[in-house]
Amino acid sequence: MKKIFILTLILIQVSSFAQVRWMTMAQALAAQKKEPKKIIIDFYADWCAPCKDMEKNTFNHPELAKIINEKFYAVKFESDGNETINFAGHTFTNPDYKSKKSKNGLHQFSKYMNINIIPTMVFLDEKTDPITSLSGVLKAKEVEPYFTMIASDEYKNIKSRKEWESYRKKFNSKIK
Repeated sequence: MKKIFILTLILIQVSSFAQVRWMTMAQALAAQKKEPKKIIIDFYADWCAPCKDMEKNTFNHPELAKIINEKFYAVKFESDGNETINFAGHTFTNPDYKSKKSKNGLHQFSKYMNINIIPTMVFLDEKTDPITSLSGVLKAKEVEPYFTMIASDEYKNIKSRKEWESYRKKFNSKIK
């Protein structure tokens, strides 16, 4: 009985560690004031099958979730939702929101962040200035170099496509 209890505790710890600790934009901005970190915003929609795939297979990959939880404030933002966002001195809403059960118009914050397709991830620096965005369904192995490069500020040294390719070639992936 004692072995089963210990094994259960270990499995709970491992599975909870493998999940990204998502927060709202307001929570991320408040946390950033106390301890500056970069922010990643996952623009998604409840009706979006590729978004669900990203959640299950990309963000919850243990190695990627570890990088995200340690180096970023992770925000999950419903791109056609009804949340009010205060960002960069502006208040954003979704005046075209009808109901949770239907597709809605794009939220003003999504438009402000130049979101054209979902899923899209937007990376912000410690001052909430945009770094880059990644769109479409991407696997953990595909996005890991970006997360690592952005978390370590290596992106500031990459000035060309050729330098990016060089970085990717020598990148030692932890994800198989």
